[in-house]
Amino acid sequence: MLTRIDHIGIACHDLDATVEFYRTTYGFEVFHTEVNEEQGVREAMLKINETSDGGASYLQLLEPVREDSTVAKWLAKNGEGVHHIAFGTADVDGDAAAIRDKGVRVLYEEPRRGSMGSRITFLHPKDCHGVLTELVTSAPVESDEH
Repeated sequence: MLTRIDHIGIACHDLDATVEFYRTTYGFEVFHTEVNEEQGVREAMLKINETSDGGASYLQLLEPVREDSTVAKWLAKNGEGVHHIAFGTADVDGDAAAIRDKGVRVLYEEPRRGSMGSRITFLHPKDCHGVLTELVTSAPVESDEH
């Protein structure tokens, strides 16, 4: 079951300048940064709020690090802007299978590693009214309790 909007992915040419815009304009601070070599992006996650299912909602700012990455190709075609929307789920495998059974193309056979250790897959935008849609199962939260 999809439980929240996990994040909205925004493609940009200059991650640092885009982070600064969101910081100075809206007051959003960077929660996490990383380079995802598999997807060819440098990214910053800006936490917007906590959610009732124990997760959070973010803006994910994406800057390509390779010209052959899907985000670089998307930027070349579309320019900066909203790239995808991601829904959180406790079971990316089960929800992807259920959605596939309804005739929606799932882009990865098996979920891949996403931001902050999450497991992700994408749904084909042509099957989702033109919206690239991601399903995300967040990594388990580390506990300080022993």
